[in-house]
Amino acid sequence: MTEEHTKKNVSIVIPVYNGEETVIPLTERLLKVLSEEFSQYEIIFVDDCSPDNSWSVLKTLQEKNPDTIHVIHLARNFGQHNATLCGIRAARHEICVTMDDDLQHPPEQLHLLIEELEKGFDVVYAIPKKMPHSWWRNLGSKMAKLILSKIMGIPIREIGAFRAFRTNLRNAFAEYRSPEVCVDPLLTWGTKKFSHVYVEEDQREIGESNYSLGSLIKTTMMVMARYSTVPLRFASALGFIFMLFGIAVLIYVLVIKISLGSIPGFPFLASIISIFAGVQLFTLGIFGEYLARIYERSNDRPPYVIGEDSDNYKESNTQ
Repeated sequence: MTEEHTKKNVSIVIPVYNGEETVIPLTERLLKVLSEEFSQYEIIFVDDCSPDNSWSVLKTLQEKNPDTIHVIHLARNFGQHNATLCGIRAARHEICVTMDDDLQHPPEQLHLLIEELEKGFDVVYAIPKKMPHSWWRNLGSKMAKLILSKIMGIPIREIGAFRAFRTNLRNAFAEYRSPEVCVDPLLTWGTKKFSHVYVEEDQREIGESNYSLGSLIKTTMMVMARYSTVPLRFASALGFIFMLFGIAVLIYVLVIKISLGSIPGFPFLASIISIFAGVQLFTLGIFGEYLARIYERSNDRPPYVIGEDSDNYKESNTQ
């Protein structure tokens, strides 16, 4: 990197779940890269109440590197995005980078995101040149990310957990207090300057991914109902289309009645009723999703609760 790049300072935010075997090699690689390319830096690990020995490992790492590593332990498991939000609010430097703890996001290619960020963008995503999972998981992931990027108004086709952005963007969602969190739409509240770079993402060698196709679908539905009105507009459009369909059926029945003197019998009537009943239940389900989100919001549950931290982050990061 150029001398101009080395003047930058960066906060690395890493949510941890079952990462006792990966956080040590990840930290070693990160410290090597950061010490060579940045003047000031910090690594913030947020343990999402891992059932393994992650927290003990993280505390040991922090004791060995008290000036550069900060660790936060959540009171219970809140989810990857919730833990990431906690780390973002704890970041102290001008650039924030989020990445996974599973060694798939290569620290050695961090400079690509920073270089793209310096071209005038506010958020830069790292997109893998080759997806590391099975074909069906890759296809599901691509479809989910494409849908999410379109719904959230992000002008790129793919998004991911390996991202760099200007830390002051968090001011746009400083008052966000919902238990359901997705970092990507929150970033759109502060900017529309998005970009991406392609990186060589490593294969996962330790453990298994906590994301399945089902969880991707669940996340997509959550984002659609919480951060967008697209489903409501879809329900309205669907209702209008089937209103036209009903008119067409009425015209068909009248034509048959006038020309043949009889109308179709019970099977025809039953099928029409089933179609319209199904559409009504489907749209009611969409409304129900929004009502559920309103209910969750009205409970005023925090997105996370800090159980223990290494740098007195409690008061400023439970907002």
